Amino acid sequence: MSEFSLSRRLVAEALGTAMLVGTVVGSGIMADNLSEDVAVSLLGNTIPTGAILVVLITLFGPISGAHFNPAVTFVFWLKRELTIPVAAAYVAVQILGGICGSLVAHVMFELPVWQASTTVRTGGAQWVAEVVATFGLLASILAGIRFRADAVPWLVGLYITAAYWFTASTSFANPAVAISRAFTDTFAGIRPVDVPGFIVAQLIGAALALAVFSWLLQSKTPEKEALKPSEV
Repeated sequence: MSEFSLSRRLVAEALGTAMLVGTVVGSGIMADNLSEDVAVSLLGNTIPTGAILVVLITLFGPISGAHFNPAVTFVFWLKRELTIPVAAAYVAVQILGGICGSLVAHVMFELPVWQASTTVRTGGAQWVAEVVATFGLLASILAGIRFRADAVPWLVGLYITAAYWFTASTSFANPAVAISRAFTDTFAGIRPVDVPGFIVAQLIGAALALAVFSWLLQSKTPEKEALKPSEV
């Protein structure tokens, strides 16, 4: 049970997701403005995203758990650590916060506030990449909590930094981020019609990570250990 009220937890989730998406979209706009080289622009988008995750998880983790991601909330609901009403509230504020993050980024760069992306991101390779990206993200969180809870902010930030580059989709790994990025026709955008495919892939990746790591992280119990030779 969190020591913080639900209202505070929801504000933390909304604010954290807004800041995350604002960083993703804003750094993408800045990087695109500064360079015509796509690789350089991607690097300029990657580093701020990984860095802000470290900051946000450190700041908001003690309040709400710092999900900022419906796929993460989905897993903790499956683990029965969140009730359905709380999980639904988390997801709702994550999506709303993320959309606000996109809009604020537009305001900062003097762009039209309301936009719809025209960037095509679809197909089997993209969906598999999102399964892989989300699987790895949840693996980092679940194993990190089990072995080094204090390192989770760095594990998540470094994982996403890497996954930007080794996945074909540049690692959205987050349904709220995918929805929010449909509201920006900038470097970070995704067509609204392509978002459902990403969300399905992300939830599949999250569920697979939970299944695998629920088994992998189980220690042997004394009852299941084989008898020692002296006990035979």
